[in-house]
Amino acid sequence: MANDNQKRWWLLGAMSGVLGLIVLDETIVSVSLPSITAELGLSASAGHWVVNAYLLSFTCAVAIAGRFGDLFSRRSYFSAGAALFALSSLLAALAPDGTMLIAARALQGIAAALIFPTSIALITAAFAPEKRGMAFGYQTTVGGIFMASGPLVGGLLTETVSWRLIFWIGIPFVIGIVVLLWLAWSPSYDAQREKTSGPRPRIEVMGPVFLIVALFGLVTTVMQGPAWGWLSPSTLGLLILGSVLLFLFLRTELTTPAPLLDLSLLKIPEFGGGVVIFAIFQFEKIVVFVFVAQFFQDVLGESPIMSGVAVSLAILPTFGTAILIGKSTDRFGSRYTLVRGTTIHGIAVLLLALATLQQNYLAALLPLLLWGASMPSIAIPVRRVQMNAVPKDKQGQASGINLTIQMLGGSLGLAVCSALLAETNSYLLLFLVVGVVTLLTVPIAQRSMAGSDPRHRSS
Repeated sequence: MANDNQKRWWLLGAMSGVLGLIVLDETIVSVSLPSITAELGLSASAGHWVVNAYLLSFTCAVAIAGRFGDLFSRRSYFSAGAALFALSSLLAALAPDGTMLIAARALQGIAAALIFPTSIALITAAFAPEKRGMAFGYQTTVGGIFMASGPLVGGLLTETVSWRLIFWIGIPFVIGIVVLLWLAWSPSYDAQREKTSGPRPRIEVMGPVFLIVALFGLVTTVMQGPAWGWLSPSTLGLLILGSVLLFLFLRTELTTPAPLLDLSLLKIPEFGGGVVIFAIFQFEKIVVFVFVAQFFQDVLGESPIMSGVAVSLAILPTFGTAILIGKSTDRFGSRYTLVRGTTIHGIAVLLLALATLQQNYLAALLPLLLWGASMPSIAIPVRRVQMNAVPKDKQGQASGINLTIQMLGGSLGLAVCSALLAETNSYLLLFLVVGVVTLLTVPIAQRSMAGSDPRHRSS
Protein backbone atom coordinates (compact mmCIF):
# COMPACT_ATOMS: atom_id res chain seq x y z
CA MET A 1 0.00 0.00 0.00
CA ALA A 2 2.83 2.37 0.88
CA ASN A 3 4.50 1.59 -2.45
CA ASP A 4 1.27 2.31 -4.35
CA ASN A 5 0.92 5.53 -2.40
CA GLN A 6 4.41 6.57 -3.36
CA LYS A 7 3.81 5.80 -7.03
CA ARG A 8 0.65 7.87 -6.94
CA TRP A 9 2.73 10.88 -5.97
CA TRP A 10 5.30 10.09 -8.65
CA LEU A 11 2.47 10.10 -11.15
CA LEU A 12 1.24 13.43 -9.81
CA GLY A 13 4.75 14.82 -10.22
CA ALA A 14 4.93 13.66 -13.83
CA MET A 15 1.48 14.98 -14.72
CA SER A 16 2.22 18.26 -12.97
CA GLY A 17 5.25 18.53 -15.23
CA VAL A 18 2.88 18.28 -18.19
CA LEU A 19 0.98 21.34 -17.03
CA GLY A 20 4.35 23.01 -16.50
CA LEU A 21 5.34 22.38 -20.11
CA ILE A 22 2.01 23.67 -21.43
CA VAL A 23 2.17 26.95 -19.51
CA LEU A 24 5.91 27.28 -20.18
CA ASP A 25 5.21 27.35 -23.89
CA GLU A 26 2.61 30.07 -23.30
CA THR A 27 4.90 32.33 -21.26
CA ILE A 28 8.45 31.76 -22.44
CA VAL A 29 7.72 32.78 -26.04
CA SER A 30 5.92 36.02 -25.15
CA VAL A 31 9.05 37.71 -23.77
CA SER A 32 11.14 36.53 -26.73
CA LEU A 33 8.61 37.60 -29.36
CA PRO A 34 10.12 41.04 -30.18
CA SER A 35 13.53 39.41 -30.76
CA ILE A 36 12.04 36.61 -32.85
CA THR A 37 10.14 39.01 -35.10
CA ALA A 38 13.24 41.20 -35.53
CA GLU A 39 15.61 38.33 -36.40
CA LEU A 40 13.22 36.57 -38.78
CA GLY A 41 11.86 39.78 -40.32
CA LEU A 42 8.24 39.17 -39.28
CA SER A 43 5.52 41.79 -39.09
CA ALA A 44 3.75 42.38 -35.77
CA SER A 45 0.77 40.32 -36.95
CA ALA A 46 2.98 37.46 -38.16
CA GLY A 47 4.87 37.57 -34.88
CA HIS A 48 1.66 37.01 -32.95
CA TRP A 49 1.09 33.91 -35.08
CA VAL A 50 4.14 32.36 -33.37
CA VAL A 51 2.02 32.34 -30.21
CA ASN A 52 -1.39 31.81 -31.79
CA ALA A 53 -0.36 28.90 -34.05
CA TYR A 54 0.31 26.94 -30.86
CA LEU A 55 -2.94 28.04 -29.23
CA LEU A 56 -5.05 27.46 -32.32
CA SER A 57 -3.73 23.98 -33.10
CA PHE A 58 -4.15 23.05 -29.43
CA THR A 59 -7.72 24.35 -29.60
CA CYS A 60 -8.57 22.40 -32.73
CA ALA A 61 -7.05 19.12 -31.56
CA VAL A 62 -7.56 18.90 -27.81
CA ALA A 63 -11.18 17.70 -27.66
CA ILE A 64 -10.52 15.11 -30.35
CA ALA A 65 -7.37 14.04 -28.52
CA GLY A 66 -9.26 13.81 -25.25
CA ARG A 67 -11.88 11.58 -26.87
CA PHE A 68 -9.29 9.16 -28.25
CA GLY A 69 -7.54 9.20 -24.89
CA ASP A 70 -10.67 7.50 -23.51
CA LEU A 71 -10.37 4.71 -26.11
CA PHE A 72 -6.72 3.61 -25.85
CA SER A 73 -4.16 2.78 -23.17
CA ARG A 74 -3.39 6.07 -21.47
CA ARG A 75 0.27 5.21 -20.97
CA SER A 76 0.95 4.41 -24.64
CA TYR A 77 -1.18 7.28 -25.86
CA PHE A 78 0.57 9.76 -23.59
CA SER A 79 4.02 8.50 -24.61
CA ALA A 80 3.24 8.98 -28.31
CA GLY A 81 2.08 12.55 -27.68
CA ALA A 82 5.19 13.29 -25.63
CA ALA A 83 7.45 12.05 -28.45
CA LEU A 84 5.66 14.37 -30.88
CA PHE A 85 6.10 17.28 -28.44
CA ALA A 86 9.86 16.67 -28.28
CA LEU A 87 10.10 16.46 -32.08
CA SER A 88 8.15 19.67 -32.64
CA SER A 89 10.31 21.47 -30.06
CA LEU A 90 13.39 20.40 -31.99
CA LEU A 91 11.90 21.65 -35.28
CA ALA A 92 11.04 25.02 -33.69
CA ALA A 93 14.58 25.39 -32.35
CA LEU A 94 16.03 24.73 -35.82
CA ALA A 95 13.49 26.73 -37.84
CA PRO A 96 15.28 28.75 -40.57
CA ASP A 97 12.44 31.24 -41.13
CA GLY A 98 9.13 32.46 -39.77
CA THR A 99 7.02 30.06 -41.82
CA MET A 100 8.82 27.00 -40.49
CA LEU A 101 8.72 28.32 -36.94
CA ILE A 102 4.96 28.91 -37.10
CA ALA A 103 4.45 25.43 -38.59
CA ALA A 104 6.56 23.85 -35.82
CA ARG A 105 4.58 25.74 -33.21
CA ALA A 106 1.34 24.42 -34.71
CA LEU A 107 2.68 20.87 -34.48
CA GLN A 108 3.74 21.54 -30.89
CA GLY A 109 0.17 22.59 -30.09
CA ILE A 110 -1.16 19.31 -31.48
CA ALA A 111 1.31 17.38 -29.33
CA ALA A 112 0.29 19.34 -26.24
CA ALA A 113 -3.34 18.51 -27.03
CA LEU A 114 -2.51 14.80 -26.96
CA ILE A 115 -0.86 14.80 -23.54
CA PHE A 116 -2.72 17.36 -21.43
CA PRO A 117 -6.26 15.85 -21.31
CA THR A 118 -4.69 12.50 -20.46
CA SER A 119 -2.73 14.07 -17.61
CA ILE A 120 -5.94 15.43 -16.06
CA ALA A 121 -7.69 12.08 -16.46
CA LEU A 122 -4.75 10.24 -14.84
CA ILE A 123 -4.73 12.51 -11.78
CA THR A 124 -8.50 12.00 -11.48
CA ALA A 125 -8.03 8.21 -11.67
CA ALA A 126 -5.17 8.14 -9.16
CA PHE A 127 -6.79 10.23 -6.39
CA ALA A 128 -10.08 9.85 -4.55
CA PRO A 129 -12.68 12.61 -5.08
CA GLU A 130 -12.03 14.16 -1.67
CA LYS A 131 -8.28 14.40 -2.46
CA ARG A 132 -8.49 15.80 -5.98
CA GLY A 133 -8.58 19.43 -4.95
CA MET A 134 -5.28 18.93 -3.13
CA ALA A 135 -3.82 17.03 -6.11
CA PHE A 136 -4.85 19.72 -8.59
CA GLY A 137 -3.48 22.28 -6.13
CA TYR A 138 -0.05 20.64 -6.27
CA GLN A 139 -0.29 20.38 -10.04
CA THR A 140 -1.11 24.07 -10.25
CA THR A 141 1.83 24.89 -8.00
CA VAL A 142 4.24 23.05 -10.29
CA GLY A 143 2.60 24.74 -13.26
CA GLY A 144 3.12 28.04 -11.46
CA ILE A 145 6.85 27.31 -11.08
CA PHE A 146 7.17 26.76 -14.81
CA MET A 147 4.92 29.73 -15.54
CA ALA A 148 6.94 32.01 -13.27
CA SER A 149 10.31 30.87 -14.56
CA GLY A 150 9.29 30.95 -18.23
CA PRO A 151 9.41 34.73 -18.83
CA LEU A 152 12.64 35.14 -16.84
CA VAL A 153 14.37 32.18 -18.51
CA GLY A 154 13.08 33.31 -21.91
CA GLY A 155 14.42 36.81 -21.35
CA LEU A 156 17.81 35.56 -20.15
CA LEU A 157 18.27 33.10 -23.01
CA THR A 158 17.09 35.58 -25.62
CA GLU A 159 19.33 38.42 -24.45
CA THR A 160 22.45 36.43 -23.59
CA VAL A 161 22.43 33.53 -26.09
CA SER A 162 19.57 33.06 -28.55
CA TRP A 163 15.79 32.77 -28.54
CA ARG A 164 16.21 29.30 -30.10
CA LEU A 165 17.22 27.86 -26.74
CA ILE A 166 13.70 28.45 -25.40
CA PHE A 167 12.59 25.49 -27.52
CA TRP A 168 15.57 23.26 -26.74
CA ILE A 169 15.01 23.28 -22.97
CA GLY A 170 11.64 21.50 -23.13
CA ILE A 171 13.06 18.30 -24.64
CA PRO A 172 14.79 16.90 -21.50
CA PHE A 173 11.68 17.70 -19.44
CA VAL A 174 9.54 15.62 -21.82
CA ILE A 175 11.90 12.66 -21.54
CA GLY A 176 11.88 12.85 -17.73
CA ILE A 177 8.06 12.98 -17.60
CA VAL A 178 7.69 9.85 -19.76
CA VAL A 179 10.23 7.91 -17.69
CA LEU A 180 8.44 8.85 -14.47
CA LEU A 181 5.06 7.87 -15.92
CA TRP A 182 6.29 4.38 -16.80
CA LEU A 183 7.84 3.92 -13.36
CA ALA A 184 4.67 5.04 -11.58
CA TRP A 185 2.15 3.29 -13.82
CA SER A 186 -0.67 1.19 -12.35
CA PRO A 187 -3.05 -0.86 -14.54
CA SER A 188 -5.92 0.50 -12.43
CA TYR A 189 -5.58 3.88 -14.17
CA ASP A 190 -7.11 2.24 -17.24
CA ALA A 191 -9.23 -0.37 -15.45
CA GLN A 192 -11.19 2.26 -13.46
CA ARG A 193 -12.86 3.53 -16.60
CA GLU A 194 -16.39 2.25 -17.03
CA LYS A 195 -16.72 -0.02 -20.05
CA THR A 196 -19.88 -0.38 -22.11
CA SER A 197 -20.97 -3.81 -23.30
CA GLY A 198 -21.32 -4.69 -26.96
CA PRO A 199 -19.41 -3.45 -30.00
CA ARG A 200 -17.81 -0.04 -29.88
CA PRO A 201 -19.96 2.47 -31.83
CA ARG A 202 -18.63 4.10 -34.98
CA ILE A 203 -17.36 7.58 -34.22
CA GLU A 204 -18.44 10.50 -36.37
CA VAL A 205 -15.39 12.32 -37.76
CA MET A 206 -16.93 15.01 -39.97
CA GLY A 207 -17.89 17.16 -36.99
CA PRO A 208 -14.28 17.66 -35.85
CA VAL A 209 -13.24 18.40 -39.44
CA PHE A 210 -15.87 21.14 -39.55
CA LEU A 211 -14.60 22.44 -36.19
CA ILE A 212 -10.94 22.61 -37.23
CA VAL A 213 -11.63 24.52 -40.46
CA ALA A 214 -14.20 26.78 -38.74
CA LEU A 215 -11.85 27.80 -35.93
CA PHE A 216 -8.98 28.39 -38.32
CA GLY A 217 -11.19 30.60 -40.49
CA LEU A 218 -12.61 32.64 -37.62
CA VAL A 219 -9.30 33.20 -35.81
CA THR A 220 -7.51 34.08 -39.05
CA THR A 221 -10.27 36.55 -39.88
CA VAL A 222 -9.72 38.44 -36.63
CA MET A 223 -5.91 38.19 -36.71
CA GLN A 224 -5.54 39.37 -40.31
CA GLY A 225 -8.44 41.83 -40.41
CA PRO A 226 -6.31 44.96 -39.80
CA ALA A 227 -3.80 43.94 -42.50
CA TRP A 228 -6.28 42.69 -45.12
CA GLY A 229 -9.04 45.20 -44.40
CA TRP A 230 -12.21 44.28 -42.52
CA LEU A 231 -14.37 44.45 -45.66
CA SER A 232 -11.90 42.78 -48.03
CA PRO A 233 -13.05 39.63 -49.90
CA SER A 234 -10.49 37.50 -48.02
CA THR A 235 -11.69 38.66 -44.60
CA LEU A 236 -15.40 38.36 -45.38
CA GLY A 237 -14.91 35.03 -47.15
CA LEU A 238 -13.13 33.45 -44.21
CA LEU A 239 -15.69 34.87 -41.80
CA ILE A 240 -18.57 33.35 -43.76
CA LEU A 241 -16.76 30.03 -44.19
CA GLY A 242 -15.92 29.81 -40.50
CA SER A 243 -19.46 30.68 -39.43
CA VAL A 244 -21.09 28.14 -41.77
CA LEU A 245 -18.75 25.35 -40.75
CA LEU A 246 -19.21 26.14 -37.06
CA PHE A 247 -22.96 25.74 -37.55
CA LEU A 248 -22.42 22.44 -39.38
CA PHE A 249 -20.17 21.23 -36.57
CA LEU A 250 -22.81 21.95 -33.92
CA ARG A 251 -25.58 20.32 -35.97
CA THR A 252 -23.45 17.24 -36.65
CA GLU A 253 -22.38 16.70 -33.06
CA LEU A 254 -25.88 17.23 -31.67
CA THR A 255 -27.63 14.88 -34.11
CA THR A 256 -25.20 12.00 -34.70
CA PRO A 257 -25.74 8.89 -32.50
CA ALA A 258 -22.00 8.53 -31.77
CA PRO A 259 -20.42 11.98 -31.75
CA LEU A 260 -16.70 12.33 -31.32
CA LEU A 261 -17.40 15.30 -29.02
CA ASP A 262 -20.25 14.64 -26.62
CA LEU A 263 -21.62 18.17 -26.30
CA SER A 264 -24.37 16.90 -24.00
CA LEU A 265 -21.76 17.17 -21.23
CA LEU A 266 -22.22 20.94 -21.45
CA LYS A 267 -25.74 20.46 -20.04
CA ILE A 268 -24.17 19.55 -16.68
CA PRO A 269 -24.34 22.97 -14.94
CA GLU A 270 -21.02 22.70 -13.12
CA PHE A 271 -19.20 21.51 -16.22
CA GLY A 272 -20.83 23.93 -18.68
CA GLY A 273 -20.35 26.94 -16.41
CA GLY A 274 -16.76 25.94 -15.75
CA VAL A 275 -16.08 25.75 -19.48
CA VAL A 276 -17.17 29.38 -19.94
CA ILE A 277 -15.10 30.51 -16.92
CA PHE A 278 -12.01 28.74 -18.21
CA ALA A 279 -12.45 30.30 -21.67
CA ILE A 280 -12.51 33.80 -20.19
CA PHE A 281 -9.64 32.93 -17.86
CA GLN A 282 -7.49 31.76 -20.77
CA PHE A 283 -8.46 34.85 -22.76
CA GLU A 284 -7.21 37.30 -20.17
CA LYS A 285 -4.21 35.18 -19.17
CA ILE A 286 -2.65 34.88 -22.61
CA VAL A 287 -3.37 38.54 -23.40
CA VAL A 288 -1.64 39.68 -20.19
CA PHE A 289 1.39 37.46 -20.85
CA VAL A 290 1.87 38.57 -24.45
CA PHE A 291 0.98 42.25 -24.25
CA VAL A 292 2.51 43.06 -20.85
CA ALA A 293 5.88 41.82 -22.14
CA GLN A 294 5.33 43.81 -25.33
CA PHE A 295 4.35 46.92 -23.34
CA PHE A 296 7.48 46.75 -21.19
CA GLN A 297 9.75 46.47 -24.23
CA ASP A 298 7.99 48.66 -26.81
CA VAL A 299 6.69 51.47 -24.54
CA LEU A 300 8.93 51.44 -21.47
CA GLY A 301 12.04 50.47 -23.42
CA GLU A 302 12.96 47.65 -21.05
CA SER A 303 15.21 44.73 -22.05
CA PRO A 304 13.88 41.17 -22.54
CA ILE A 305 15.43 40.26 -19.16
CA MET A 306 13.66 43.06 -17.27
CA SER A 307 10.40 42.26 -19.04
CA GLY A 308 10.81 38.63 -18.02
CA VAL A 309 11.53 39.64 -14.43
CA ALA A 310 8.28 41.61 -14.24
CA VAL A 311 6.11 38.77 -15.57
CA SER A 312 7.93 36.16 -13.46
CA LEU A 313 7.49 38.20 -10.28
CA ALA A 314 3.78 38.47 -11.05
CA ILE A 315 3.44 34.70 -10.98
CA LEU A 316 5.49 34.08 -7.82
CA PRO A 317 2.52 34.59 -5.45
CA THR A 318 0.86 31.48 -6.90
CA PHE A 319 3.41 29.36 -5.02
CA GLY A 320 1.93 30.51 -1.73
CA THR A 321 -1.70 30.44 -2.77
CA ALA A 322 -2.21 27.33 -4.96
CA ILE A 323 -1.89 24.57 -2.35
CA LEU A 324 -3.81 26.58 0.27
CA ILE A 325 -6.63 27.20 -2.15
CA GLY A 326 -6.72 23.54 -3.19
CA LYS A 327 -7.10 22.38 0.43
CA SER A 328 -9.65 25.03 1.35
CA THR A 329 -11.70 24.17 -1.75
CA ASP A 330 -11.85 20.52 -0.62
CA ARG A 331 -13.06 21.66 2.78
CA PHE A 332 -15.41 24.59 2.08
CA GLY A 333 -16.52 24.16 -1.54
CA SER A 334 -15.72 26.02 -4.73
CA ARG A 335 -18.20 28.85 -5.23
CA TYR A 336 -16.99 31.30 -2.59
CA THR A 337 -13.33 30.86 -3.55
CA LEU A 338 -14.16 31.24 -7.22
CA VAL A 339 -16.33 34.36 -6.90
CA ARG A 340 -13.76 36.07 -4.71
CA GLY A 341 -10.90 35.05 -7.01
CA THR A 342 -12.50 36.25 -10.24
CA THR A 343 -13.42 39.59 -8.65
CA ILE A 344 -9.86 40.22 -7.49
CA HIS A 345 -8.48 39.02 -10.80
CA GLY A 346 -10.63 41.40 -12.84
CA ILE A 347 -9.84 44.37 -10.58
CA ALA A 348 -6.12 43.65 -10.94
CA VAL A 349 -6.34 43.87 -14.74
CA LEU A 350 -8.25 47.17 -14.49
CA LEU A 351 -5.53 48.53 -12.20
CA LEU A 352 -2.95 47.38 -14.74
CA ALA A 353 -4.79 49.36 -17.42
CA LEU A 354 -4.61 52.51 -15.29
CA ALA A 355 -0.91 51.86 -14.59
CA THR A 356 -0.13 52.09 -18.30
CA LEU A 357 -0.91 55.82 -18.11
CA GLN A 358 2.04 56.36 -15.75
CA GLN A 359 4.49 54.47 -17.99
CA ASN A 360 6.43 53.35 -14.93
CA TYR A 361 7.93 49.90 -14.31
CA LEU A 362 6.93 49.65 -10.62
CA ALA A 363 3.44 51.04 -11.22
CA ALA A 364 2.75 48.23 -13.70
CA LEU A 365 4.38 45.57 -11.51
CA LEU A 366 2.16 46.08 -8.44
CA PRO A 367 -1.19 45.14 -10.07
CA LEU A 368 0.57 42.24 -11.80
CA LEU A 369 1.42 40.79 -8.37
CA LEU A 370 -2.25 40.94 -7.35
CA TRP A 371 -3.21 39.38 -10.67
CA GLY A 372 -0.82 36.47 -10.20
CA ALA A 373 -1.83 35.82 -6.59
CA SER A 374 -5.49 35.37 -7.60
CA MET A 375 -4.91 32.97 -10.51
CA PRO A 376 -5.11 29.68 -8.54
CA SER A 377 -8.44 30.68 -6.99
CA ILE A 378 -9.95 30.39 -10.46
CA ALA A 379 -8.24 27.35 -11.94
CA ILE A 380 -8.33 24.99 -8.94
CA PRO A 381 -12.00 25.15 -7.84
CA VAL A 382 -13.34 25.06 -11.40
CA ARG A 383 -11.26 22.05 -12.44
CA ARG A 384 -12.18 20.19 -9.25
CA VAL A 385 -15.92 20.75 -9.73
CA GLN A 386 -15.83 19.87 -13.42
CA MET A 387 -14.00 16.57 -13.05
CA ASN A 388 -16.20 15.48 -10.13
CA ALA A 389 -19.35 16.24 -12.15
CA VAL A 390 -18.74 14.04 -15.24
CA PRO A 391 -18.86 10.22 -15.54
CA LYS A 392 -15.56 8.35 -15.17
CA ASP A 393 -15.62 6.96 -18.70
CA LYS A 394 -15.95 10.48 -20.14
CA GLN A 395 -13.36 12.32 -18.07
CA GLY A 396 -10.81 12.41 -20.87
CA GLN A 397 -13.36 13.72 -23.35
CA ALA A 398 -14.73 16.22 -20.82
CA SER A 399 -11.22 17.53 -20.24
CA GLY A 400 -10.76 17.77 -23.99
CA ILE A 401 -14.00 19.67 -24.56
CA ASN A 402 -13.16 22.01 -21.71
CA LEU A 403 -9.69 22.68 -23.10
CA THR A 404 -11.03 23.21 -26.63
CA ILE A 405 -13.29 26.02 -25.52
CA GLN A 406 -10.71 27.31 -23.03
CA MET A 407 -7.96 27.52 -25.64
CA LEU A 408 -10.40 28.98 -28.14
CA GLY A 409 -10.91 31.78 -25.62
CA GLY A 410 -7.16 32.36 -25.55
CA SER A 411 -6.75 32.13 -29.30
CA LEU A 412 -9.63 34.48 -30.07
CA GLY A 413 -8.56 36.77 -27.23
CA LEU A 414 -5.08 37.12 -28.68
CA ALA A 415 -6.54 37.68 -32.15
CA VAL A 416 -9.03 40.32 -30.96
CA CYS A 417 -6.50 42.17 -28.81
CA SER A 418 -3.88 42.04 -31.55
CA ALA A 419 -6.39 43.65 -33.89
CA LEU A 420 -7.51 46.14 -31.21
CA LEU A 421 -3.95 47.26 -30.53
CA ALA A 422 -3.22 47.52 -34.25
CA GLU A 423 -6.27 49.75 -34.76
CA THR A 424 -5.98 51.95 -31.63
CA ASN A 425 -2.33 51.65 -30.46
CA SER A 426 -3.74 51.96 -26.89
CA TYR A 427 -2.60 49.59 -24.16
CA LEU A 428 -4.99 51.40 -21.80
CA LEU A 429 -8.04 50.43 -23.88
CA LEU A 430 -6.71 46.91 -24.40
CA PHE A 431 -6.35 46.13 -20.68
CA LEU A 432 -9.64 47.89 -19.81
CA VAL A 433 -11.47 45.56 -22.19
CA VAL A 434 -9.71 42.52 -20.72
CA GLY A 435 -10.54 43.57 -17.15
CA VAL A 436 -14.23 44.08 -17.90
CA VAL A 437 -14.48 40.71 -19.67
CA THR A 438 -12.80 39.01 -16.69
CA LEU A 439 -15.37 40.46 -14.26
CA LEU A 440 -18.14 38.90 -16.36
CA THR A 441 -17.14 35.53 -14.86
CA VAL A 442 -18.42 36.56 -11.42
CA PRO A 443 -22.17 36.08 -12.12
CA ILE A 444 -21.39 32.92 -14.10
CA ALA A 445 -19.53 31.50 -11.10
CA GLN A 446 -22.36 32.40 -8.72
CA ARG A 447 -24.93 30.53 -10.82
CA SER A 448 -23.05 27.49 -12.10
CA MET A 449 -21.10 26.61 -8.94
CA ALA A 450 -23.92 26.84 -6.41
CA GLY A 451 -24.34 23.07 -6.32
CA SER A 452 -20.67 22.55 -5.47
CA ASP A 453 -20.93 24.38 -2.14
CA PRO A 454 -21.32 21.83 0.73
CA ARG A 455 -24.20 23.76 2.29
CA HIS A 456 -26.18 23.43 -0.95
CA ARG A 457 -25.79 19.66 -1.27
CA SER A 458 -28.62 17.36 -0.31
CA SER A 459 -26.31 14.56 0.75
